[in-house]
Amino acid sequence: MSLNKTPRSERLHIAIFGRRNAGKSSLINAITGQNVALVSPVKGTTTDPVYKAMELLPLGPVVFIDTAGIDDEGELGELRKKKTWEVLGKTDVAILLIDNTEGVGEPEEEILSAIKKQKIPAIAVFNKCDLKTISSDMLSFYNAKWEIPVVQVSAATGEGIEKLKEILMQTAKADEDQVFIVKDLISRGDFVVLVVPIDKSAPKGRLILPQQQTIREIIDAGGMAVVTQEDRLKETLDALKVKPRLVITDSQVFHKVAADTPLDIPLTSFSILFARYKGDLEELVKGTQAVEKLKDGDKVLIAEACTHHRLDDDIAQVKIPRWLKQKTGKNLHIDIASGGDFPENLKEYSLVIHCGACMLNRREMMRRIRQVKEAGVPIVNYGVFIAYVQGILNRVLQPFRKLRNALKEEEETKVV
Repeated sequence: MSLNKTPRSERLHIAIFGRRNAGKSSLINAITGQNVALVSPVKGTTTDPVYKAMELLPLGPVVFIDTAGIDDEGELGELRKKKTWEVLGKTDVAILLIDNTEGVGEPEEEILSAIKKQKIPAIAVFNKCDLKTISSDMLSFYNAKWEIPVVQVSAATGEGIEKLKEILMQTAKADEDQVFIVKDLISRGDFVVLVVPIDKSAPKGRLILPQQQTIREIIDAGGMAVVTQEDRLKETLDALKVKPRLVITDSQVFHKVAADTPLDIPLTSFSILFARYKGDLEELVKGTQAVEKLKDGDKVLIAEACTHHRLDDDIAQVKIPRWLKQKTGKNLHIDIASGGDFPENLKEYSLVIHCGACMLNRREMMRRIRQVKEAGVPIVNYGVFIAYVQGILNRVLQPFRKLRNALKEEEETKVV
């Protein structure tokens, strides 16, 4: 991935849902002004979700998700529909596309109900007004019934596309959630020291995504990023004329970095910062309480959002199972899930340990946390778990005073 290219996980995800041949691919082409999606009069041309990353002014970097028809048929059709429904979990803005020549039916009502249940901002778009026009009264009727913006367009001629883009911009901005990696923890002129181990797992010639994004946000905040390796941290701190506002480390070298960082300098990790940025840090910290309760034979799920070449000392397959064994002394059954699939049998597990989610957007990570909670299972992420088993969780939560106070109050209430 180019260092100048916005990663897909950081782009606004706009998914288009509708029946086969409603014009979903054509609509993407009309909105973007480019032939980026395959268009065919044959029903079912789009068989799996297709992701199209691009710049859409004035929104900026977005990814359009072209889905299979919600009315697909047959055994394969059901599988394709399942993939389409899974897209809801990562959708920031949903476009429900309706074919004017077909009208509104059960498929549209069903997908809209799911969109509303997951509280996804949505727009209803009636397409093919060049073939059949919907009256303004009917548009008003659906606007009132569904309580979402409704617009009529022709993806073929371009009619109504500019109005749709305006509504899309308003809908996306209304759902903006100001969550930062590090920007709210520092002030202009602050030094931030980043500890970046260089080992066999580090991509040659570049930093991993969370490190890149953290550095960029420090710069945006007017701070100054100083990057060093774990064996040169003391030397780096001594060389600085002022005390850094924060030290951020890779979680796998927590112990050494904690030992070399003076107690009056706040310390945290990339993984913990991303636990907050992509998910629910408080929920992930609470999940550590389940580690001590694990019993022989309990199942633990280790979930990674990406797939990569496994190393001899791989964190998911080797390090985390080893740390679990050392901390609990129990014989546990470990399952590992990688990539976009997330197990449905979550109730079988006593604990879920999730990666830092740098390859997921916030909505998808929050969906995963919600799924785990609904199954009644505690969840932690790598950084939180590693800090906990190494006995420095309270230390690395130092920058998050409100969270530490809330957890302390909760513990005091339990004791009482």
